[in-house]
Amino acid sequence: MEEVKEQEKIMFSPSVCSYADDETTSYKIEIQLPGVEKDTIKLKMHDDSFFIKGETEDTIYIGTYAICCPVKPEEAKATYNQGLLKIDVPFKEEDYKSIDIKIE
Repeated sequence: MEEVKEQEKIMFSPSVCSYADDETTSYKIEIQLPGVEKDTIKLKMHDDSFFIKGETEDTIYIGTYAICCPVKPEEAKATYNQGLLKIDVPFKEEDYKSIDIKIE
């Protein structure tokens, strides 16, 4: 009987884009997970970070990321469509102040 060796999966950090919305009331996170089925995605969020993992037949996308300002993870909303996971989570303190900086 021949022994069949299971192929190892390749691990990658997914591409992540994150930013505060224009009103600075919530934090937006977009994560690219090409080819990943929704039911393989694991998303865990804390008030200062999040963990993401998603798998395809031969790839594992995995990473842990810090969040710039404290958020309310219990109020996070996530949607997934065609390889793009979008997360919207409100800041703990609303109305963060920002200052426009002149670029010379």
